[in-house]
Amino acid sequence: MLPYEAIQRLKTRVETEVLGRKEIIERFMIGLLADGNILVEGLPGLGKTRLVRTIAQNLDAHFSRIQFTPDLSVAEIIGEERLYLEEGKRVFRFRKGPIFGNIVLADEINRAPAKVQSAMLEAMEERQVTVAGKTIPLPRPFMVMATQNPIEQEGTFPLSEAQKDRFLMHVHIDYIDMESEYEMLQLLRKERRHPPEIGEKIPASVILEAQREVNDVRVDEAIGRYIVELVFATRYPLRYSRQLEVMIDIGVSPRGTIALQKCAQARAWLHGKDAVRLEDIHTMIHDVFRHRLIISQHAVMNNRTVDETVDAILKQVPLPEAIDPLEKEAAKRRIENL
Repeated sequence: MLPYEAIQRLKTRVETEVLGRKEIIERFMIGLLADGNILVEGLPGLGKTRLVRTIAQNLDAHFSRIQFTPDLSVAEIIGEERLYLEEGKRVFRFRKGPIFGNIVLADEINRAPAKVQSAMLEAMEERQVTVAGKTIPLPRPFMVMATQNPIEQEGTFPLSEAQKDRFLMHVHIDYIDMESEYEMLQLLRKERRHPPEIGEKIPASVILEAQREVNDVRVDEAIGRYIVELVFATRYPLRYSRQLEVMIDIGVSPRGTIALQKCAQARAWLHGKDAVRLEDIHTMIHDVFRHRLIISQHAVMNNRTVDETVDAILKQVPLPEAIDPLEKEAAKRRIENL
């Protein structure tokens, strides 16, 4: 089975079991294809766990879930060395923690203190953990989907900027529409009577091959320079307008530049394109910039959001000249409707 066919089949399966979440499912697929981690923010009960579990069930991959709490320890995440008695001798053996999964759900990650959150940094960035001076690689593919609750902030520990920057995307999840919620009730009744059968699982090797194909998606010079200019507009906003200058405090890091290109490549591949287009950049930029761009207090006091600031950036940064006129015209209309 070709990687593209396998991923499309996976996407279709998940959409039939997780209703009303096509955009979120696509974001998850993009994160998987771009070999990145996703931070999901949404209210409890919106189906985040079901989504991740459904994807993992259709992959020949190990799924693990970590419920973050204030009393969680680092050893409960990455594992620890334990003393065993073997043939009359005492030996230390490393017992792996739940971080050693292919798809890891870090539920309510902001409920654990900074020391525990920092244990995730090496795993998310380096795909390895260090225990007792030994470096142990994590399985491939590897992906963390972390959730945080936007309400009930008492007893939580906000993620540091360094840790948030490790996430490829910051995705908002909201309520589904009325029709999808009614279909959800019917689906759950059907599942209680006849539990769904899981078809042929997609091997991990297919995911890795798909990731290699995504990396080969062409990024023309004009598109690459446009990505860089969008990032630089967050760092030097006065070059573009006084409005941006008063809205932005700290711009996007170089890791954000890389993330935007990787996400655009993954989306282009997912939609059957061999090269990144403006549409791919404009679709992914909010999820990539949302947790990296720090807006000013002036913007907050005027009820401006990060997403609105990104909209302003898109309107201020000129489109590349060396672009097909039809594509450029479509991009202009898209930006005007923001």
